[in-house]
Amino acid sequence: MITKLKYIFLPLFLCVSINASAQVNLDSLWGVWNDEKQADTTRLKAMSQISQDGYLFTQPDSAFYFAGLQYDFAKEKGLKKHMANALNTQGASSYFQGDYAKAIDYYTQSLKIQEEIGDKKGISACLNNIGLIYKEQGDYAKAIDYYTQSLKIQEEIGDKQGIASSLNNIGGIYHYQGDYVKAMYYSTQSLKIDEEIGNKKGIANSLNNIGGIYHGQGDYAKAIDYYTQSLKIQEEIGDKQGIANSLINIGLIYYGQGDSASNAGNIALSADKYANAIDYYTQSLKIREEIGDKQGIANSLNNIGNIYKDQGDYTKALDYSTRALSIAQEIGAAIGTRDAAHSLWEVNKTLGRYKDALSMYELYIETRDTLESEENQKEVIKQEYKYNYEKQKVADSITNEEAEKVHLANLEAEKAKGAQQQAEIAAQKKQNIFLFIGLGLVAFFGFFMYNRYKITQKQKGIIEEKEKETSLQKGIIEEKHKEITDSINYAERIQRSFLATTELLDENLWVTSSLSHKADVSKSDPNYFVFFKPKDVVSGDFYWASKLNNNNFAFCCADSTGHGVPGAIMSILNISSLEKAIEKETEPHLILNKTRELIIERLKKDGSLEGGKDGMDCSLLVLNQDKTQLTLALANNPVFIIRTNHEPQNPNHELIECKPDKMPVGKHDRDQTPFTLQTVQLQKGDVIYTLTDGMPDQFGGEKGKKYMIKNLKNLFLTVAHLPMVEQHQKLEEVFTNWRGDNEQVDDVCIVGVRI
Repeated sequence: MITKLKYIFLPLFLCVSINASAQVNLDSLWGVWNDEKQADTTRLKAMSQISQDGYLFTQPDSAFYFAGLQYDFAKEKGLKKHMANALNTQGASSYFQGDYAKAIDYYTQSLKIQEEIGDKKGISACLNNIGLIYKEQGDYAKAIDYYTQSLKIQEEIGDKQGIASSLNNIGGIYHYQGDYVKAMYYSTQSLKIDEEIGNKKGIANSLNNIGGIYHGQGDYAKAIDYYTQSLKIQEEIGDKQGIANSLINIGLIYYGQGDSASNAGNIALSADKYANAIDYYTQSLKIREEIGDKQGIANSLNNIGNIYKDQGDYTKALDYSTRALSIAQEIGAAIGTRDAAHSLWEVNKTLGRYKDALSMYELYIETRDTLESEENQKEVIKQEYKYNYEKQKVADSITNEEAEKVHLANLEAEKAKGAQQQAEIAAQKKQNIFLFIGLGLVAFFGFFMYNRYKITQKQKGIIEEKEKETSLQKGIIEEKHKEITDSINYAERIQRSFLATTELLDENLWVTSSLSHKADVSKSDPNYFVFFKPKDVVSGDFYWASKLNNNNFAFCCADSTGHGVPGAIMSILNISSLEKAIEKETEPHLILNKTRELIIERLKKDGSLEGGKDGMDCSLLVLNQDKTQLTLALANNPVFIIRTNHEPQNPNHELIECKPDKMPVGKHDRDQTPFTLQTVQLQKGDVIYTLTDGMPDQFGGEKGKKYMIKNLKNLFLTVAHLPMVEQHQKLEEVFTNWRGDNEQVDDVCIVGVRI
């Protein structure tokens, strides 16, 4: 039995000789390749990194081209190892572009050369990658056969990264067959090894796949947690295909929630969840089209089609799912064909197109039965038992050899016993001789015992020395830990020096309240609060403020890319860019435009091909001198204003929402679009809230779900009439109770200001 939509279980492709998640400087490598003074092998290694590390997982068509240059040069020089490496890369490029026939051809050519030169690591990589093709075509029996062959070689040569990849891929087969227990076993074993060796791409894939297992079991909270962890690592290493797959999986969570809401009759919630799902699907589709991932394109198209089908827009549903089916059949993707045929069967049946519905139903049943055939299932089990049997056979062969030795020893003992009986007869005549022999044996035994005593003493000394070394290493580790902790704490003090100071905020925001019940405001009840709770010691979130050249007052609440140390470094760059921008600009939208320009210019120097895409989401607010007017520019982060009725016992407040521009302050496909200037006429008693996404995105509560922006808006309406100190306490209390025993997922920053 299958579900309407299938989340993506990420297989692991194996490179022949290098780390596919490494960060590379393409300009430097290109220089090595073009330097004819360099050794041939050095030039070929550079080109291998260009094709694999530089382009394979982002622009597979470019990777194919550069691997072709590598192959031609290696062939000219007779360097077969590099020829095989290049063919493997071209096979992977063809696989990522959905051309499975060409991929098999290149992998087979590479395998032939690897076997010829006896390169076991290369052989195992080719076997694994051929298994990936059969998996996509739905031939699980052949897939697991190739995975198992690859795993045997990897265990033989001790290739931990390869072992982790094969375990991951075998887990994928059980995952697709619905055996979640075995899928979880293989995926967690793979994750453990990848964490041990620091293989980030492998870690990201395993986290995604464990999320998929929880997804299949209906545990959406754990699923989205693992998907999100995977997505962060994939964004960190620039794995576009992995990013696209994680986006699809997160979208499927929203799709499932939309289905549940629809079945429960909550149409508004259902529409909201479907909109979120389409947003994630569309982001994924864009990336997949960018990298030419045909299999992924088909998957994204069909997922979008399913949402339109559930919403009753059958014209769009037919369009998207038909395009998905066409691509899946073109590349021979059995799973994609099955899912698209299933969707088209349901749409055509609903529209009364029974002939088309029957055709799609037959195609769906045919591909489903192939994928879930008993023969396929049995062959997978057979391959597992075969693998375990052969491992046991090796162990048994050792045991049999030992048994044979024991048998020979017993025969010798029997012979010795007969000889001893003869000797006892002669012993009566040779007692004196045996007496001396006995004394000699006693002396020999004494010498043996003394020798053993000396060896034991020596071993004791070695053990004591090792214990001293262990104790010393422990001391070194503790010292290093203290140094790191001290460094991070010092970094936190440096970062805080960039944040808005209490003195600056007091001077510009602390005015006498106009509320009748709080007319006499003291220092214990300020007109603002800052709820700032970093996930780690240092933070990617920040709050900043400054007096402008026209004496207006600007303040900002922002979420920099990342958190922890990288996020903190990015926050300092963002604050520096803001401070540079206000040297000439005073309007919030112009300040953000200039800040974005400065950030992009600075990050062009990071060594990547396109320049860094980091930056921040932020709300920049400017109050005029008498605080009657608020102007603001918003990048992805909204601002809320609560207009109170000044009656604490009977609050009935109005919420004004200032919606943001859907783009960050940084490199983006809309980075030439100016930010929008918004203006709000303020009234006395208005409470302004500016925030990052940390609190809405926090998982918690009884069901482990996100807190969500809707709940936060309701909380603002509930607490707006309270003194600002109490509002701060209430926000922190709600956040802590919601999070419970869950890990804090992101930095939190909320600034509230009462006019």
